[in-house]
Amino acid sequence: MEAGLLILIALIIYAVFYFTHGKYIERAVVKADSRRETPAKRLYDGVDYVPANKYVLYGHHFASIAGAGPIVGPAIALAWGWLPCILWIWFGNVFIGVVHDYLSLMASVRYDGRSIGWIAGKLMGRKATYIFNAYIWFALLLVVAAFAFVISALFSATPGAGVSALLLLLFAVITGFLMYRTRLGFKGGTVIGWIFIILAVLVGVYVQQVGTFYLDFYQWLVILLVYIIVAASLPVWVLLQPRDYLNAYILWASLAIGGAALIALALRGGATLVLPSVTGFVANVVGGQPSPFWPTVPLIIACGALSGFHSLVGSGTTSKQLADELHGLLVGYAGMETEGFLSTMVIASMAAFGVTALTDTVYSAIAAGNAKVLSIVNKISMSLGMGSIAAGASKEAIAEVMKAFAANPTVFGKYYAPLAGALKWKVIPLSYAYATNKAFGLDLTAMCIFSTLWITGFALTSLDTGTRLGRYAWQELMEPIKSRSTTVY
Repeated sequence: MEAGLLILIALIIYAVFYFTHGKYIERAVVKADSRRETPAKRLYDGVDYVPANKYVLYGHHFASIAGAGPIVGPAIALAWGWLPCILWIWFGNVFIGVVHDYLSLMASVRYDGRSIGWIAGKLMGRKATYIFNAYIWFALLLVVAAFAFVISALFSATPGAGVSALLLLLFAVITGFLMYRTRLGFKGGTVIGWIFIILAVLVGVYVQQVGTFYLDFYQWLVILLVYIIVAASLPVWVLLQPRDYLNAYILWASLAIGGAALIALALRGGATLVLPSVTGFVANVVGGQPSPFWPTVPLIIACGALSGFHSLVGSGTTSKQLADELHGLLVGYAGMETEGFLSTMVIASMAAFGVTALTDTVYSAIAAGNAKVLSIVNKISMSLGMGSIAAGASKEAIAEVMKAFAANPTVFGKYYAPLAGALKWKVIPLSYAYATNKAFGLDLTAMCIFSTLWITGFALTSLDTGTRLGRYAWQELMEPIKSRSTTVY
């Protein structure tokens, strides 16, 4: 089966559901009305409540809900095989995920842009608000810590992507000023923003090729922690809106290029799915231990199918920026569908080019003296009856083991997740890069940097949005104290 077929099926499913199921919910359940003033206009404060262009907000919302989850999650879940994973993504997305995201957004809009925690208290009692917001605050600490860890690891491994990301932050502030404070407006600012994106990517590619710039994991971690504190405090129009808007173009470009590459390859039979379709009900996933597909898969593939975190974004930053109720379907419903398409593309590209990506990353890791990777590869080779692999094994020998590995569902289900984890999931951007290289002849190194940039772009938007959401939750937790202490700021 060709990977491009999965892309086409996904596009058809999402388009049909948007114009039938989505429109029905908008009309019959939400009863959206453009004449009803939204909190962004009615409660405008220039900091959090700021009406946004619907496409800017769609980009911000999509980038914020996505994070690394819809990318890393499906990549991990391939241990059960690509077929059950893709079915869960499609089913969970169009029957549960889109409804959850759209309705949580619109519920917040109807309650003055308040959070889900506050709405829970309004409907269930004040104690529910305290319990819910306390849980949300602590959960967001974990989310922010996890994303900061992932981004720091990727930036230390690919310095060029880190430089591009830092440049985009600077360019986003300039773009936001041009869009909101000059006569250039939305269209003029967008054109200049496109130029900035191209410049940032080119500088990143140059830095990666020259190889003179390097920051280690902890240095990147400090930079990110300082950044999110500042970003969570600034008015949304200064950094959050324009940064996520520019990032959205990178993300849309990645989806368009990746999807087009897989479809183009399908037309000439160049992207056959080589990883197992099904490995079994149990695979070694969570902590490298045997894990049943159900109920584990909703925890592994949450973003892309169904994620409660999305309600925090919808009722946090997004509802405070929605300029018109009729924009909600595009932002909330289509935003979740786009995330499902992203997960589909990850599975399709890895299932088609995973063996090649595994071969390259395993060979590089063993050559660099990675004992953990060598140990896992030896276990794989011995399980396949191919003998042990020496530290100086040739790339051809490793390629033979990886091909046999992908052809054996039982062994694949047992060792895939531990191996990919030991490789720090470098197989994800590399699989994407191979797809675009084979389809369009794009430079492999440049596409590796580009793919790392859009992966970290997703995670970075969730990082700063999650920090701002944590501030909202903390403010709501402290509201009773503030109301009793009128002299306290």
